[in-house]
Amino acid sequence: MKLEFIDLGKLSISKANMRYAKKLPDVSDLLPTVRKRGVLVPLIVRANGEEGEHEIVAGARRYTAALIVAAERGEAEPLPCAILEESDDAAALEASLIENVARRDADEVTQWASFARLVREGRSIAEISETFGLPELGVKRILALGNLLPRIRSLYQNDDIRYGTVQQLTLATKSQQRAWLALYDENPDRCPTGLSLKAWLFGGGAIKAEHALFDVEASGFAIIADLFGDDRYFADSDAFWARQNAEIDTRRETYLDEGWSDVVTFGPSERFHAYEYRKATKRKGGRIYVDIRDSGEVVFHEGYVTSKEAARLDKGEAIDTKAKLQRPELTSRMQTYVDLHRHAAVRAALAGKADVALRLMVAHAICGSPLWSVKTEPQSAKDEDVRESVETSAAETVFDAKRRAVLALLGFSPEEACVTGGADTGIAALFMRLVDLPMRAVMDVVAIVMGETLASGSKSVEVVGTHLGVDLAKGWSADDAFFEGLRDKEILTAIVAEVAGSHVAAANAKEKGATLKAIIRDHLDGTAGRQKVEEWVPRWMRFPQAAYTARGGAVEAAPEAVEAERLAA
Repeated sequence: MKLEFIDLGKLSISKANMRYAKKLPDVSDLLPTVRKRGVLVPLIVRANGEEGEHEIVAGARRYTAALIVAAERGEAEPLPCAILEESDDAAALEASLIENVARRDADEVTQWASFARLVREGRSIAEISETFGLPELGVKRILALGNLLPRIRSLYQNDDIRYGTVQQLTLATKSQQRAWLALYDENPDRCPTGLSLKAWLFGGGAIKAEHALFDVEASGFAIIADLFGDDRYFADSDAFWARQNAEIDTRRETYLDEGWSDVVTFGPSERFHAYEYRKATKRKGGRIYVDIRDSGEVVFHEGYVTSKEAARLDKGEAIDTKAKLQRPELTSRMQTYVDLHRHAAVRAALAGKADVALRLMVAHAICGSPLWSVKTEPQSAKDEDVRESVETSAAETVFDAKRRAVLALLGFSPEEACVTGGADTGIAALFMRLVDLPMRAVMDVVAIVMGETLASGSKSVEVVGTHLGVDLAKGWSADDAFFEGLRDKEILTAIVAEVAGSHVAAANAKEKGATLKAIIRDHLDGTAGRQKVEEWVPRWMRFPQAAYTARGGAVEAAPEAVEAERLAA
């Protein structure tokens, strides 16, 4: 590499430069220095084939600042340049990367694009790691972004999604990534992200390899690793639990052979709380408590007795461990065997009893379970008048009355805010109550549960409302909260045209919003000599939903559909 001063007109930005783009980079921070002192740090360039011509592989911002200063002064000074050997694209790309990565202003997606090019040029991960002073895992982590769909990389680059979400998406297949993007496009706020995304991908059963009590590699089980290399999961959770339970049984037998008085197991639905127990030696009757969690993690608490037993030990009394020495009929392995066969038999029978299955499904939806998590629509709004408008609406009054009837039907308190998640009864008890109800009554419960868990603003509302032919004109009327939300004069003028006619709208097009609102109110109320308009509903609240302008309303509306609506009006 040699140093020369090259005329500004003989330089251009190379495509190997990280900052190569049609749009010039922002150099506002460099301009004051370049105006005062010129370019001090050499650009890294290489010959581009034309005599005397060179292309910049690192230093595009300095070059751009020099161009601006030259235009201001009407003259250009040659720039200091370090010249690379010709034709080595990888070396040129490395030079650009080293400079930009060292400044820490290149985002991970930009680094991925450049690292990927280096790999295509023949550089290994180890070589890239050594060149840029990054750990190999860091290089792999950046290269892993290439396994994501371009749209997801773009969302990450623009800070629309966080690192934790991207990390979980690297576990997803391409079809799962496309399904996730569809959810994101429908409603970003309701789309699974971070740790909840893992549950969405695995159906709530993701088990980390690190929780295994057995040798994972020797087991031969399929393992799914996130492409960042941070987490590894079992592909088959059933196979994991069979092997994990067998290992728990083996360790239980070992503890008993070592002379511990008992080994007590807490399943996933239970918890070992240390504050309820006290440490005790093996000689004093201490037990082993095994805490098994649904995440797959197993914790062995060695040498504990209950607090009551500890109090007796403090008094010098012995505790009775003889009863505890009796082993249950079933080992953990046999318990799993029995549970799974009973489960298989019951669900086979359920497959032919849709009426029973429906009742059980309703009980799960209402009570929740380790495999069911159902949320109710909070109907939240930041504005008090909007909340009050909905709460006192005719539709909400009708739904609340039917909900109270269902609460009474199920024996719940009428003061419960919701049927879903509002009762303390367990699934089994609620299921037996539903079994005693006729199907018509069960369907009434289904309707209320579905209504409580229907997401506001979702496409489901639009589809169901259109299918059922919902007409808000039967119970809704424009109130103060509605008019308070109308601020757009173009919309107000369009509504005036709907309720008063196009001539009135044209005559008042230049009036203030308050005047337009008054005209609309007068026509809806039939006051001030205006002809009353009965059962008017704005286009946004109709089924199917429509818009007043090409801008669209609460949902996208095609321009041609908007024009058709205008002509129809």
